[in-house]
Amino acid sequence: MSGPILVINPNSNPAVTAGLDAAMAPFRMTGGPAIECLTVDQGPFGIESQADSDAAVPPLLQVISERTDAAAVVIACYSDPGIDAAREATTAPVFGMQESGFLTAMARGDRIGVIAISERSILRHRKYLRRMGVLDRMVAERPLNMSVAETASGAGTFARLLSVSEVLAQQDHADVIVLGCAGLSAHRAKLENALGRPVVDPTQAAVAMALGAVLAQSSL
Repeated sequence: MSGPILVINPNSNPAVTAGLDAAMAPFRMTGGPAIECLTVDQGPFGIESQADSDAAVPPLLQVISERTDAAAVVIACYSDPGIDAAREATTAPVFGMQESGFLTAMARGDRIGVIAISERSILRHRKYLRRMGVLDRMVAERPLNMSVAETASGAGTFARLLSVSEVLAQQDHADVIVLGCAGLSAHRAKLENALGRPVVDPTQAAVAMALGAVLAQSSL
């Protein structure tokens, strides 16, 4: 078996990385590739603005360039900071969680609703979807108006998630929900059960794609 799949949290909040690591449990299979979750210690504590996203790129690229053993890389930040540069920095396939998550959502439903952590994140996300050519599949993106740190450890996170998701489902008629922040990974299954419709954790979606690529390569 080849090297590990690296799931890289570009912010420096270890609570986010711990949540990502827990969300990887279903993908860790006997005989399969290792899945290693990393924190970029030099990154911003939370990526909540374009400036934060830009600041995260140099230390993220440094980590990627140093890990020549990686079989695949997942950028675990919604908006996929530095994804084009990351694909130049390694020969391993690189998967961004926003790109992977939205593509997965398109396979699960027609009308996609996205949950952002804050209002100011939404324009950044929309620009990326426009670049991907899939913006017309999103019916709405609504904010939690919480910080990344609060989403990862706040006691009221799930209640707020459920409230915003119900607006997306009932008012915006979204038939699939995308969690637009890596810090929300731990809530996916519970939220899906409460809503009765698909909820996509983009980091899990990206790891699923990475796992498929690695397994396919190992069969050559």
